[in-house]
Amino acid sequence: MAGVAGEDCGVGRYSEGISSGQHCLSGEALAEWQSSEQVENGTPSTSLLYWDSDNGDGPKPSELYGKYTWKIEKFSQINERELHSDAFEVGGYKWYIIIYPQGCDVCNHLSVFLCVDNHDKLLPGWSRFAQFTIAVVNKDPKKSKYSDTLHRFWKKEHDWGWKKFMELSKVYDGFIESDTLIIEAQVQVISIRRFLAWSCFLILKLWPWEKADYPFHCLDPQYRREFVRVYLTNVEQIYRRFLDDKRSNLGKFIQDKAKWSSFRAFWLGIDQNSRHRMSREKKDVILKVVVKYFLIEKEVTSTLVMDSLYSGLKALEGQSKSKKAKSKLSDADEMPAPIVRVEEDMFVLVDDVLLLLERAASEPLPPKDEKGPQNQTRVQNKDSGDLNKDSIERDERRLAELGYRTVEIFALAHIFSNKIQVAYQEAVALQGQEEAAWLAESEQKT
Repeated sequence: MAGVAGEDCGVGRYSEGISSGQHCLSGEALAEWQSSEQVENGTPSTSLLYWDSDNGDGPKPSELYGKYTWKIEKFSQINERELHSDAFEVGGYKWYIIIYPQGCDVCNHLSVFLCVDNHDKLLPGWSRFAQFTIAVVNKDPKKSKYSDTLHRFWKKEHDWGWKKFMELSKVYDGFIESDTLIIEAQVQVISIRRFLAWSCFLILKLWPWEKADYPFHCLDPQYRREFVRVYLTNVEQIYRRFLDDKRSNLGKFIQDKAKWSSFRAFWLGIDQNSRHRMSREKKDVILKVVVKYFLIEKEVTSTLVMDSLYSGLKALEGQSKSKKAKSKLSDADEMPAPIVRVEEDMFVLVDDVLLLLERAASEPLPPKDEKGPQNQTRVQNKDSGDLNKDSIERDERRLAELGYRTVEIFALAHIFSNKIQVAYQEAVALQGQEEAAWLAESEQKT
């Protein structure tokens, strides 16, 4: 995926200024996708257990991925408002590309869309989810223009793409050769079952493929690798915003000396069994909130965010079980001491909450490995294959590190705000009521 990446996440041909945020993957949308599949298959069940009851022999991501190249000859002689490519098949479904040489509802731009073939014959409940990339090829591959996005195709949104894919004035700057424009498409169909398992965070134990060594990827390996290389920085920014927000909130609570002192007195004054009970939460309760929070980032990066969170959780589970199962993370001394551990179906705080809150408020996101392959000159005795392998391993390790840290902080923040802080606020309210009653009684006596 060399070249210049587009920034927006796409719109339908007949959409007006729709942003990706308006298509966030809410619980309501997940329910709709689930019911849509049932309409198509005539299945009355509404249980997630039904949807995740595959026996594991369904199509793999690589079998639902495909490429298509469209060569548009005599481009300068085109007078039509729109052009359609031939239909091509990916993942068992037929697709085609539409271009508007003079723009679709815009001026001076080339508009490009991916469309479902025969969309007028789609059943009311038909729905498919796809990640796709469209590129206009330049004779210099580094200057090729590409955009990618993630979209749920259905009867009312059977096409998706970019009205302002690129300025027309730039089309003749190396993109037209022998009066031929070349457009390439990469399409990854994500099955509804796999997507539901992914978005409901596979680890809820509703998916029979649950194995420690099973790769949790929705994308063809090479296609996914391109996204990691291009969007790892974006994923890191998403996590950094989240962690900075949580650290800021915890920091404000701790810096409020009166409130912090009152909370310490409450925590140290309760019995050990109560502390133990409040320092844990069921894993599925927290993970559902994690998914809901991060699927707001409805962009091409969302597949990598979920993949990263999964890898981080598997590393956390592995660390809780044994030192031999650390997933993609490297030596333990490269990671800070854990904040939570996994005990069967529970997240459990590993230490006293007072210490953990102070740690979480002060510990930054693990730093990047600035000695990574892409940040150093080629070593004389290393060939490009070794460097590429090192780079891939480094990026995968970074994804796992980001996910690991984020799951930990999310679990700590959730347990603190939804269990411990609630109990503290109830205790403060009760104390206030008792003091008010005592004052009222004192006034009556006087």
